[in-house]
Amino acid sequence: MKFVITAVFLLLALNNAIAQSHADFGVHAAERFAKLALACVGKEYPNKISHTLNSDADVAPPRKLTPAFFGCYDWHSSVHGHWLLARLIRTYPNASFAGAARQALRQSLSAENIATEAAYLRGEGRASFERPYGLAWLLQLAAELREWDDPDAREMAANLRPLEQIALERLNNWLPKLSHPVRIGEHDQTAFALGSMLDYARQTANTNFAKLLASKVRQFYLGDKNCPLEYEPSGEDFLSPCLGEADVMRRVLPSRDFAIWLQAFLPQVSRAKNGSWLEPVVSPDPGDPKLAHLDGLNLSRAWMLRGIASGLPSHDKRLPAITTAAEKHERAGLAAVTGEHYEGGHWLGSFAVYLVTRRGIPQK
Repeated sequence: MKFVITAVFLLLALNNAIAQSHADFGVHAAERFAKLALACVGKEYPNKISHTLNSDADVAPPRKLTPAFFGCYDWHSSVHGHWLLARLIRTYPNASFAGAARQALRQSLSAENIATEAAYLRGEGRASFERPYGLAWLLQLAAELREWDDPDAREMAANLRPLEQIALERLNNWLPKLSHPVRIGEHDQTAFALGSMLDYARQTANTNFAKLLASKVRQFYLGDKNCPLEYEPSGEDFLSPCLGEADVMRRVLPSRDFAIWLQAFLPQVSRAKNGSWLEPVVSPDPGDPKLAHLDGLNLSRAWMLRGIASGLPSHDKRLPAITTAAEKHERAGLAAVTGEHYEGGHWLGSFAVYLVTRRGIPQK
């Protein structure tokens, strides 16, 4: 009996030590990731704008066109750079970066700036602007601010509301007309966007939007089988088409049904003995804006694999192979978030924070 009690205390001590180690790693990583975002949310150039010109009057620098989200190379990266800062302040409110991050958020998300952003999005010829990827991240930012119990966050969430409403209008108008999913590994992929938007809809109790999203997920993916995972990745992917689809399906199916669906969709996992069924990738040139995408693929694969695991029953025999692959991709992905190259540094931090803070995965 004494031996059992001692063993229990040793196990508890070990678990506490592991938890403390993870907490220390999290704070250290948060500092690094926050610095990446703070270095880019106000950095206007270089800038890759997606801009429809209707007349000479539309010729203007990014800070005039979209004064809230003009930094970080492009609009969507700026949006999720701001999400990163909000997420990290919520997670580590006493960290050394919190003051600067809060100031950056307040400066960007002013009522005046958001009004200009809203007018820009309503401009002629911009119905497809940042659809769906950038709009999905915008909704994630809105959800993060709403969940954050803080006076500044409440003010910023209220300021953001007009832009949030435009995004919802655009998506509610577009999704019923979308007849087929987009199955690529870059921004236009519908699986990642639908999953992110579904999380937002549930977090904000937007029941009608959640129903629309869930119905499109089932329409697009419920009948899919034998996803050709061996065709991945394409040379510029930062999202996995196969894993992205599985990660959104676990959001709309009960655990048992999801386990059955996954058997038909990714039979490769059932045959796996360990994590070698899916290996991390290496970017051939982290300084190339497109080739750097592969560093982000390791991060998104890791969070998608963890999402898939969260949707399976606890006794599912595929869990060890899925978890091992997730751990390998997480190590490779986090190691690449160095900030050495702006081509990756302006966005990889957001992917890292999404992963390490387990965004999108239900907390049990």
